[in-house]
Amino acid sequence: MVDVVFVLLLFFMASAGSQVLERELNISLPSGQSGQSSGVPSTPILVEITANGDVIVNNKSYGTSKELVELRTWIRETIERFGDKDPFIIQPTPETKHERIMDVLNAAAAAGVKNLTFS
Repeated sequence: MVDVVFVLLLFFMASAGSQVLERELNISLPSGQSGQSSGVPSTPILVEITANGDVIVNNKSYGTSKELVELRTWIRETIERFGDKDPFIIQPTPETKHERIMDVLNAAAAAGVKNLTFS
């Protein structure tokens, strides 16, 4: 009986140490309202994520690194130049790992993306 309690105690201690902390991304998703108030049409920024984790924007590959520093810099410069009203569309393939999608979401949040959606 003592062995069972000891094994259960070890199991719960080991599983308590492996919990992952979740963080919130402050990104506004589209509300679904039709029509735009401004007369200038927005140009979407289309970000493709391939099955192997490669991130492609405007036919340029930004690689498979977790931090995506070059992509963050490009997004930040684009937002500074054209504003943050253009929609940022993430297009992963069905085989793309969710971890890679989160890497792109983190890069977008760090660069200051406000208008994000999935396709």
